[in-house]
Amino acid sequence: MLRMLFGERPRRLTGRMAEVHREIMAFANLMDERIRAGKDRDHRLRMYEIGALGLLASLDELEQSLYAARGYANRITKHSLAHMSREEQLDYFRYVYFDKNGFIRVFAILDKLGAFLNDALGLETERMKPHFSYFTVLRNMRQRKLHPKLSAALDELKMKYQPQLTELRKRRNIEIHFMNTEMLDDLDHSRKAYGQPARLENIGEQVRHLEDAFEMITASLCIAFRYVRSRMK
Repeated sequence: MLRMLFGERPRRLTGRMAEVHREIMAFANLMDERIRAGKDRDHRLRMYEIGALGLLASLDELEQSLYAARGYANRITKHSLAHMSREEQLDYFRYVYFDKNGFIRVFAILDKLGAFLNDALGLETERMKPHFSYFTVLRNMRQRKLHPKLSAALDELKMKYQPQLTELRKRRNIEIHFMNTEMLDDLDHSRKAYGQPARLENIGEQVRHLEDAFEMITASLCIAFRYVRSRMK
């Protein structure tokens, strides 16, 4: 959808996006088959089907946000708003919008995945922490030695991308609880050189962090849905 902003054709499903689409749709189709066969007396299968399709929609929104953030970031050449043309400033503000949308969605998707795994596998993570995150679900599996194959695979991905996720989480928390993240550099700069044009944040690094988080999420979704589907066959 957002590729039209750059005069490009709609996305074609390839690579990891195609793989995760196949895995989630295979799971959703399995739930649909069981529902049609009258095996959903408590409506739990329908909840799983809707949850899976919701995760796929959320992933699509993240991918589009990442694509747009990357596209606008590539148009920015100056290191300070004060030195930009009006058009480049608009591209920067558009970058900020889609970057924020992206890093907020990263943790929303992970927490949805955690809730799905907790219910589908009966993990009872709520006993450890009533309002739990995806990372609490992983810790619960690891400490209680539940589903060790799945736990090890998801933990490996989490550790591989830990620095990027930590940075994104910090930015997410600042954005939600403290101040607009793009203003942090203004605050830091004002302490060092008040009255001088503030340099922008490291946009290239931010885009790379979002790209890495996207890779971690798509890989985790593939592993998780493949595992849960194999147990429900």
